[in-house]
Amino acid sequence: MFSFHDTRRHCIAATLAASALAAHAQAPLPGADLPTLLAIARERNPEYASMRAEAQAATERVTPAGAFPDPRFRAELMDITRMGEQNPSLWPANVGGTRYTLTQELPWFGKRDLKREIATFDAEGVQAKALGTWSELAAKVRIAQAQRLYLHGNRKLTLEILDLMERLEKIAQVRYAGGLAAQQDVIRAQIEQTTMRSELVTQDAEARQVNARLNALLARPASAPLAVPEPLRPLPTPAQLDAAALEERVRSRNPQLFSDDARIKSAEKGRELAYRNRIPDFMIGVQPTQYQSSLKEWTLMLEVNIPLQQASRRAQERESEAMLAAALARKEATANQVLADLSENLAGIEAARRIENLATTSLLPQAELTFNAALASYENTKVDFATLLEAQRAIRQARQNQIKARFEGQVRLAEIEKLLGEAL
Repeated sequence: MFSFHDTRRHCIAATLAASALAAHAQAPLPGADLPTLLAIARERNPEYASMRAEAQAATERVTPAGAFPDPRFRAELMDITRMGEQNPSLWPANVGGTRYTLTQELPWFGKRDLKREIATFDAEGVQAKALGTWSELAAKVRIAQAQRLYLHGNRKLTLEILDLMERLEKIAQVRYAGGLAAQQDVIRAQIEQTTMRSELVTQDAEARQVNARLNALLARPASAPLAVPEPLRPLPTPAQLDAAALEERVRSRNPQLFSDDARIKSAEKGRELAYRNRIPDFMIGVQPTQYQSSLKEWTLMLEVNIPLQQASRRAQERESEAMLAAALARKEATANQVLADLSENLAGIEAARRIENLATTSLLPQAELTFNAALASYENTKVDFATLLEAQRAIRQARQNQIKARFEGQVRLAEIEKLLGEAL
């Protein structure tokens, strides 16, 4: 049986659980603003976390790369039977003699520094790759959010047009009842409404797909709910999109170019190390010998490797030269591609800005005037219903052009910021 205290504990636990669920239910959903989405992606995305871990691992390889090799110790038991006078023994004081050897390998001057510098530049290259991964991830999040806003705007526009078509249907029914219009006008209005509802279904499916894609970037369940997106920031001014200034920023901050720079520096140090390997390395050692219970002999050792395999070394040197040439060519190719992408996106964002401006200041007002005139003329039996539908479609097309231009501008802006490796 439950005691009073057991019942009280269960009540307290149930209250706390209910409070936690209520707090969780009241927590705002992500998806409304872009900065929150970027913060979640930076914290949770597994691909970016993997690259950060790889960058940390590469950084930790710098210290051992420039360290001395571990010393070696060896012990030799000599004459363990004392010329056959005793059974074999493994105790140093009971054998004929024990030789101890302690050796330390000493690379030639500068080789350890070169290895440390190579590891440092390799680590910088991996860090640049991690930064590039974040830039790509941030661009995907920005584009997904822009797609959500685009679909949200299209859905809102479709609902407005659907409401308009319902009102036009009522007007057509009134005119048909009065013998001023054909029944075909009512049917056309109903067909337009059916088309709008079909488009709403398609838009809902596309919205679910985009939400699932964004949730994957945020490491959330694919069907996790997202808040309605807020309007994104306006496009930068033309002064902020100066091609020469952005090209200079891209050259100095692009993660791919930074990674290629680190690869070039690493290849240069690798070439220098390959040529320095012509000089032999050394090994020094000390070797005391124990007889009975005392050390009576001391030997100093000096060992040097002889670089006789010249064909192998020359091949390594040619390899280092080829690696440097490849790194230089790779950076040139990357720079050409990055600058071409920058120019393409600058042209795209300017086109999107102009299209939006034309749709807002010219096309949309003209379409609205045309529709209002057509509606008045239809009510006065001066134009047919088909003319009214065409005027309505012109308004819809102008609004769609406006929404699409804003979306294209945000996509181009996200691509430019990916090339820069930072927000514009």
